[in-house]
Amino acid sequence: MIQFIFTIDYEIYGNGEGSLKELIYDPAAKLIDIFLKHNTRFVPFIEVAELELIEANTADPLIDSVKKQIRYFHNNGFELGLHLHPQWYNARHDHGTWQLDYSEYNLCTQSPVRINQIVERSINYFRHILGKDEFTPLSFRAGNWLFHPTGNISKALTAHSIKIDSSVFKGGLQHQHHLDYRPAIKNGYFWKFQDDVNKPTHNGEMIEIPIYTEMVPPWQMATKKRLGLQQKTSTNSKTMQEKIYRLLDIARPFQPLKLDFCRMTREELTSMTDQIIKDDQQDPQSFKPIVAIGHTKDLVDFATVDSFLRYLEQQNIKISTFADVYNKINN
Repeated sequence: MIQFIFTIDYEIYGNGEGSLKELIYDPAAKLIDIFLKHNTRFVPFIEVAELELIEANTADPLIDSVKKQIRYFHNNGFELGLHLHPQWYNARHDHGTWQLDYSEYNLCTQSPVRINQIVERSINYFRHILGKDEFTPLSFRAGNWLFHPTGNISKALTAHSIKIDSSVFKGGLQHQHHLDYRPAIKNGYFWKFQDDVNKPTHNGEMIEIPIYTEMVPPWQMATKKRLGLQQKTSTNSKTMQEKIYRLLDIARPFQPLKLDFCRMTREELTSMTDQIIKDDQQDPQSFKPIVAIGHTKDLVDFATVDSFLRYLEQQNIKISTFADVYNKINN
C-alpha cells in the first residue's frame, strides 16, 4: 500500500538572504490553492528559528503575513512540522545583512543542554505564532538534513513529544558535516530508531520516515531545471575546502536523487512513481509511506505540481499526512 506525504521546507535562503514575500509567502499561497483544488493537503516544515529572529529584528515587513499564513495552515487541515537551522539563534542583523552563527550549524553536534534549549525555544515560538500553548509538532526535519550523530537530538525531541523524523535521504553523504546515510539504503520505507537513525531498533522511541530517494548515475542529476534552481540558490561562492568536500561527496558511481516536486520535471516524478508502483505490485502487503520534498524558495513550476497531483489521482494513490501514517504504523 502506497501513501504519499508532500512536505515543503518553509524558509528563505540558508545564509539569510531573500525576502519572505518572494521565497515563502507567495509560493506557499499558490501551493495552497493547488492542493485545495485537489482536495488534499501538504505538510509545511516551518523554519521557526529564522522567523523568530526576523520578527525580533523587524527585518522583513511581511513577517506578520507569514505568521497569519502559518495559522491558516493550522486551522485548515495542514499538518505543521518543525524545521530548524540553528545557526540563526545567535544571528546578528547589521545594515540589512544577516551574520549567522555557523558554529551551531549542525544541531546534533551541540551539547545535550544546548540541543534541548534550542528545541524548547523553537516549539515555544511555534506556540507563539499559533497562539496555542498546547501545540506540539508531530514531526521534525533537521536543517540541511543533518540528523547525525543522532543520540542527543533524538532524546531531546522525544522529551518534547515529537514522534517522527524525516531528515534522512537514503544514500546521502556530506563529508564536510560527517553525515553518512548510506547505511540506511538497506532499511525499509520506515523504521523505529534510538541512538543512530541509520539503525532500525525494535523498541526505538522515534520513527524515521525518510525522504524518498533513488540511487542514480550522476549525469541523471544534471537536468536543466535542477541546475537552474541550484544556480538561483547559490548566493555565496564556496571556499576551496567546501569545493573539495563536495567533490568527495559526488565522486561515486551513484547519487541519491530525492523525490523533489520542485526540482524534478513531471516526467522524472512520474517515472520514479511508476517504479514505486511496480515495487508495490510485487509486495502489496507492506505499507509504503513515500515522502516527497520541496522548498518554498524553489517553488516556481506550479504546473508540474498540479499535473503530478492529477497523475497520483489517476493512479489511485492516496496523499496523506504524518499523523495518518503514524497511526497506521502503530496499529
